[in-house]
Amino acid sequence: MKPTRTSRITLLLLLVACGAGAQSIGLNPQQVSMSLNLQGGSFTRAVNIFLLVTALSLVPGFIIMMTSFTRIVVVLGFLRQAMGTQNSPSGRIISGLALFLTIFIMHPVWTEVYQEAVVPFSEKTMTQDAAMARAAIPIKRFMLSQTRDSSLIMFMDIAQLPPVAGPADLPLKVIVPAFMVSELQTAFQMGFLIFLPFLVIDIVTATFLMSMGMMMLPPMMISLPFKLLLFIIADGWNLIIGGLVKSFAY
Repeated sequence: MKPTRTSRITLLLLLVACGAGAQSIGLNPQQVSMSLNLQGGSFTRAVNIFLLVTALSLVPGFIIMMTSFTRIVVVLGFLRQAMGTQNSPSGRIISGLALFLTIFIMHPVWTEVYQEAVVPFSEKTMTQDAAMARAAIPIKRFMLSQTRDSSLIMFMDIAQLPPVAGPADLPLKVIVPAFMVSELQTAFQMGFLIFLPFLVIDIVTATFLMSMGMMMLPPMMISLPFKLLLFIIADGWNLIIGGLVKSFAY
């Protein structure tokens, strides 16, 4: 009985899996040959593209978890709700503004990572493990400067880690969630301060309408122009953006 095409392919894959070094599969002239080096060599172009796409898909997660993006986008969302302007500015505008402010704030950190880790690794004067450890230092420094000690202690207790000499000795699995919790807490505190002046305008407007007997008229319709006027007179965008950027000084 002749072996089927499926059995031949299975046998070929088993032979490749048992190989100890670099193996090459050539199916036919019309198909792409694939070479995998199991001893640390370079992968094929297809594998490199796959790894690049995978890395790019993780970039948004790293931007949200390890940069200033979260605080900025939450505070700007609170500002829009406090003003009562519905979808103005839109979510895309808020996300775009938050992204470019994040690039502006994180530029010194990323520059240090590039100069201290990426350049030596590209010049083959530093191993991959050493470059990754060196790149984590400025990122940890930035996150720890914005992280509350109570959040670090909480996640250390949850992870059951022993005491360390300093916060810089903590692993990223503790620093990153502690940083996220601290960022959310700081963003909510800033959002509360932003809400106060607009809340006063809403209360005054609602009280005035009730005293005039116009209870059927929505207070938001009357208070919105006054909120916009207050925001313009106080140069609100410079105050909010300037306060956000300065809050990350370390």
